[in-house]
Amino acid sequence: MTPDELQTLIDDATFDYAMGEPDRALSKLNCAAEANPDSFAAWHALAEIYFSLRYLDEALHAAEKAHQLDDSDLFINTTLSRIWMERGDKAMAEKYGAQAKILSWKDQLKNPQGQADGIN
Repeated sequence: MTPDELQTLIDDATFDYAMGEPDRALSKLNCAAEANPDSFAAWHALAEIYFSLRYLDEALHAAEKAHQLDDSDLFINTTLSRIWMERGDKAMAEKYGAQAKILSWKDQLKNPQGQADGIN
């Protein structure tokens, strides 16, 4: 699967989910993750959809895969914090929440102009 085909599949799955077809979306995203196990976007999208459907074990598995691929992504750390909070593990939720906050601060330090313009 080419990078363009992979992105199209992820985009189609996101559209399916937005249109109320979560099973179709999950099928496409699982196909994308299987075809390209190094796709951060596929794993993160899977985590978000599983989380929204309250499939917490599956959400955690997908989020951990995404985190292994890019642990410096603000959003996957936020996703992991939300999943752990729902699972009732406050310590783990706080761990990932703190990491997300640190990443946010780093981003703000790199882009102080965006802050002044109201972009962030």
